[in-house]
Amino acid sequence: MKFLFNLLAVILFLLDNGVFGVGSDKVSVSVMEGDSVTLYTGVQTSLQDDIKWYFNDTRIAQISGDLRFICTDVQCNEGTERFRDRLKLDHQTGSLTITNITDSGLYELKIISSKSSSDKIFSVSVTGVPAAEIDGVKRKTVKEGESVTLDSGVIKNPHDVMTWYFNDILIAEITGDQSKICTDVQCKERFRDRLKLDHQTGSLIITNTRNTDSGEYKLEIIINNSRFSISITTVKRFNRTVTDVPGSGLSSGAVAGIVVGVLLVFAAVTAAVIYYRHRNTHAPVPQTEGDDNNSPPHNIPLRRRTHTSDSG
Repeated sequence: MKFLFNLLAVILFLLDNGVFGVGSDKVSVSVMEGDSVTLYTGVQTSLQDDIKWYFNDTRIAQISGDLRFICTDVQCNEGTERFRDRLKLDHQTGSLTITNITDSGLYELKIISSKSSSDKIFSVSVTGVPAAEIDGVKRKTVKEGESVTLDSGVIKNPHDVMTWYFNDILIAEITGDQSKICTDVQCKERFRDRLKLDHQTGSLIITNTRNTDSGEYKLEIIINNSRFSISITTVKRFNRTVTDVPGSGLSSGAVAGIVVGVLLVFAAVTAAVIYYRHRNTHAPVPQTEGDDNNSPPHNIPLRRRTHTSDSG
């Protein structure tokens, strides 16, 4: 009896660890709505007969080892359009990437080979976007000359890759312990010596802000978890508007523009006055035909002279 009990315990242990080809693993994933997430198989498709993906027991993707059969979403199940154009399969590994994710639930992976089969379950929890970010952009106005910090909102781990963009121009990047700031010429000219990175969080600090710093800043975070073979790509957007220096009313550039404008107007008016004076001074006096220089202007009537006759 004791022998049978020990044998049963050993069988249960082997089953639980997948020695007899029936293995199961569960991974929990939390991701922000709208982000992208990649669920890794950890195998090579060429060594498997089939790799199948299910969402809440509905097949959403499949790939065969010889690549003769590949399907995603609607191709796998007609009438199923939940993930239309949002699923991508890695043809070498069978890993599944879900873009613009909106669906929480159980994503089940079945790996079938000629020798064994195994299951892996990813419990994905999709959290909603905070109210302050419903439009996808964190907006803020700062004063010219101030410093501003664009907070990543995370604690960076050694495997994360963080990349910052300004109006789609690469301005900063952290990969592991290495960081780069403004490797592009255009970036160096615009942000020369005014960008700093927090290496613990990946947050971006802009010092001595200028009007030209107004625009959209985008942070792309690739979170790699080697333990669970998961990669989550998060995109955060920050919209910053830099206003004039407090108390000055106008920025130095605006003041300079106004001064130049006033000088141009003054010069134009002065030139016009000089021109008209010169024209009036040298203009000839109009005369009628037969008049000499002593004749009065033609528009002034002449008095009729009265003649008296001599009495003698």
